[in-house]
Amino acid sequence: MSDSPFVNLRDVSLNQKEHVVLNNVNLEIGQGEFLYLIGKTGSGKSSLLRALYGDLNIASGTGNVCGMDLSSLTRKNVHKLRRKLGIVFQDFGLLTDRTVSKNLEFSLKATGWKSKKEIEQRIDEVLQRVGLTHKGYKFPHELSGGEQQRVSIARALLNSPMLFLADEPTGNLDPETTRDILTLMHGLTDSGCSVIMATHDHASMTEFPGKILICEKGEIRSSI
Repeated sequence: MSDSPFVNLRDVSLNQKEHVVLNNVNLEIGQGEFLYLIGKTGSGKSSLLRALYGDLNIASGTGNVCGMDLSSLTRKNVHKLRRKLGIVFQDFGLLTDRTVSKNLEFSLKATGWKSKKEIEQRIDEVLQRVGLTHKGYKFPHELSGGEQQRVSIARALLNSPMLFLADEPTGNLDPETTRDILTLMHGLTDSGCSVIMATHDHASMTEFPGKILICEKGEIRSSI
């Protein structure tokens, strides 16, 4: 277990324009944990994730994610935080005009990778990890929804993240594919990565247990 938590929020408030979305958030996440973030639409789940990857400023309180102080983030340095994170969304977010391998290459180059050999090797490694070893030449539209989400997970794993954030990653997938994606995501904790997954899928929480955080009435509480 890491000495310091990957996420440490103390008395944090989050605002959207003038509206307080979440108030008095206290959250500590250690190494290798899997957490479900649940709540109704508009309850603040996505806002919390956005704050954790530096897309939404905290209004008050103190926050530290993967060793970086959230209050010190700017447009110029937020990339240093995001290199330590893996981020996956419901809509996959793949570039449709290029192949799977070129999608991954684009992300690596954007985070400072330069060696062609190292880039190719890392792409092979992450595609193998998500079970898409022979799909690198395909375009996104040639893949199923589940395969596209696997590619987005592969992209999120490129820089060996400490913390993996997933916002409704199985929202567009059928139950069998959802099970495959959750198996893959739960496996990430074996290497010490921590995972926070926002979801409405209560059935998955029974089959794949984890700590449950509930967003409700502007607050976050743990399910007992």
